Amino acid sequence: MARETTRDRRERVAAMQAAQKRSERRRLLVVIGACVAVIAIIAAAVTWAVVGEQNKKNQAIAGISGDATAAACDPITNDPASGSSDHVGPGTNQPGVTKIQYSTVPPSSGKHFAVPAVDSRRVYTVADVPAVETLVHNLEHGYTILWYDRSVEKEQAAAFQALATKVNAMKESANKFLIVPWNPAYGSFPAGKKYALSHWAADVDQSTGKVGKQTGHRQLCGGLSTTVVEDFVKKFPWSSAPEPGAA
Repeated sequence: MARETTRDRRERVAAMQAAQKRSERRRLLVVIGACVAVIAIIAAAVTWAVVGEQNKKNQAIAGISGDATAAACDPITNDPASGSSDHVGPGTNQPGVTKIQYSTVPPSSGKHFAVPAVDSRRVYTVADVPAVETLVHNLEHGYTILWYDRSVEKEQAAAFQALATKVNAMKESANKFLIVPWNPAYGSFPAGKKYALSHWAADVDQSTGKVGKQTGHRQLCGGLSTTVVEDFVKKFPWSSAPEPGAA
């Protein structure tokens, strides 16, 4: 048996190292391939989910974008406004006031709690809706509110989310549009009406910031219409309010 030379040993070691590198390269390619496949699956799933969610929103908007006359809306009211900067309840000199009986359903102005709703929510449910007195403070800050009858909460959930996104992107809204359930303890909507828009308007001198005449506005509807909501917000933008610069 021939004795292994130093050269033979080096060649054998080199061959073994080359074989090991090829094996490691194959394993690496397998791992990379698996990772690419997983990433592709995740990307496809995310894309599918995003597209599906967008399709849901598109369908929801389409469902409320028909002829505005089908919404059976009453004419817009012009309500006498009152209660500007009139804070009651916790943190005020009238802490015992826990409820205000407003003169209209829903309110378009009036006394209110000291702190408005300032979280990022734009659609509220019965389970998390702020007090009416809190939301009236939002009206004073230039918000438009779409109040809805509690009976439509579930069936219109997708439409509410899509509508809130669409309307809050309008320059006339400036992200100050809320959709909230109406509390019947403050009075009932008229028969056949399921939705009501309200806004607390004011004439504001843009050069001085001085607030002039204030008026509340409401529009009650039997159905939900994108066109009606958009037209209302355009007619009464966020800048037309007693305190439009507040959050």
